Amino acid sequence: MDSEIKSSRKKALTSQAAVVMRPLLIACSVAGALALAGCEKKQEAAAPVPEVGVVTLAVQPVTLNAMLPGRTNAWRVAEVRPQVNGVIKKRLFTEGADVHQGQQLYQIDDAPYRAAYDKAQAALMSAQNLAQRDAKLVADNAVSRQQYDDAMSSYRQAQADVETAKVNLDYTRVYAPISGRIGRSTITEGALVTSGQAQALTVITQLDPIYVDVTQSSTEMLRLRKELKSGQLRTTGAGDASVGLALEDGTAYARSGVLKFSEVTVDEGTGSVTVRAEFPNPEHDLLPGMFVRASLDEGVRNAAILVPQQGVSRDTTGKPVVWVVNADNTVQQKQIVVDRTIGNTWLVNQGLQAGDRVVTEGVQRLQPGIKVVAKPASNVHVDLGLDTSAAAQANGS
Repeated sequence: MDSEIKSSRKKALTSQAAVVMRPLLIACSVAGALALAGCEKKQEAAAPVPEVGVVTLAVQPVTLNAMLPGRTNAWRVAEVRPQVNGVIKKRLFTEGADVHQGQQLYQIDDAPYRAAYDKAQAALMSAQNLAQRDAKLVADNAVSRQQYDDAMSSYRQAQADVETAKVNLDYTRVYAPISGRIGRSTITEGALVTSGQAQALTVITQLDPIYVDVTQSSTEMLRLRKELKSGQLRTTGAGDASVGLALEDGTAYARSGVLKFSEVTVDEGTGSVTVRAEFPNPEHDLLPGMFVRASLDEGVRNAAILVPQQGVSRDTTGKPVVWVVNADNTVQQKQIVVDRTIGNTWLVNQGLQAGDRVVTEGVQRLQPGIKVVAKPASNVHVDLGLDTSAAAQANGS
């Protein structure tokens, strides 16, 4: 009995001790958690303010260029055809060589035409003698006036026949109508040719200067005219506009051309307008039919805003955004509207203004509203009016 009483007393004491210890354990746990949270807050408070590289934007005049696709076209093209019938006796040029205007290219058999010329000359002499005789007789009233008039008419007809025979004889020698590069011959010696035949004997192409025909969309042309009219753009100057050229392999053509004219109608199929430029081509580097890209000056935007490409990213919708450092050195993300690339920058139409500090370094650590230390950007080549020194002055104020 005594042992049972002792056991019951011991269990009661143990239960009382557990009840007393439970609040103490809870209190210790809470205290530990509070201490841990305090340590974390101290660590957060001790975290350094992130540094970012920025550029300060400024307005500036910028010449806008348009790169338009196009093809080269010969300045002159002459298809050489025979003017008389006959057999080709000689070809007097080298295929692919340069020829000059007036150079003989072919010789057509001239025997029948020379005989016709000699016959016409003989008929002319006979008609001339008859006209001279009748002129004396009509003065003495020995022949009628009608007979004399007929003799003079025959004389003039004989003169015309001689001229015709001479022209046909000259046509047996085929000359180059223009200077330029001559192509292959479509016929050989011994071939029969006819006057006005459809097939050309050869083709001569004048390569210097050379045309470049490019296409521009009608909507883009309307936009440019509106911007020029509103004053957003101004022309680059008087006279013919200068045009640059990039070849098929991407290299720049050494010589600049001039804009000659623009078509007055829009192609219904493509909705584009053809613009023609003229380029010097003394070395014949440009050949007809080559694909090229022409750079045309559109005009000057007087108050352009340029932002480095390193500072522009895309949001989840694909729209361009930038991080901007505010006056209190907090950052915010802005959505912008860009027009085109100019060098290593974007031309901005909306969303930024002069004096904005755009982050180009340290973007990965940014969150909206956090404080930063703005330093001049080191990853941006300072050109086109971008100011990196102003960033340090704004940060220090």
